[in-house]
Amino acid sequence: MNVKTDTKEKFHAITVLESNLSGNMTDRMADSLIPYLENEIKSVVLKLGQVDHIDVTAAEKLVQLQQRFYENSASFVICEMKKEVETFLDENDLLEMMNVTPTESEAWDIVQMEEIERELMDDDNAYLAEE
Repeated sequence: MNVKTDTKEKFHAITVLESNLSGNMTDRMADSLIPYLENEIKSVVLKLGQVDHIDVTAAEKLVQLQQRFYENSASFVICEMKKEVETFLDENDLLEMMNVTPTESEAWDIVQMEEIERELMDDDNAYLAEE
């Protein structure tokens, strides 16, 4: 699968350079993204601006991948999705399970907010453990 990776301050921006995203491609993408969870910069922003079609299997795998990132205290945000892809995901009841924003800038905002939430939750848990 053809992708472009750009490492930012708090996340990796992964641009999918394919017009069609299938389940097999998503498997390969997951295999390449999961190791990011071991890095200092764990969060991923997946840019789907060039994707014209996604199949249900690929979309389900993206939902699973997003969940895996959240389970490991990292963000996974999808942005720049074309309207046709968004409509397809909505019709298949998958869009509401994804963290989607229109732009990379808004994805960056979500990554920052989620990082602050995780820090606050860690502080709250540490406080409760002291009591």
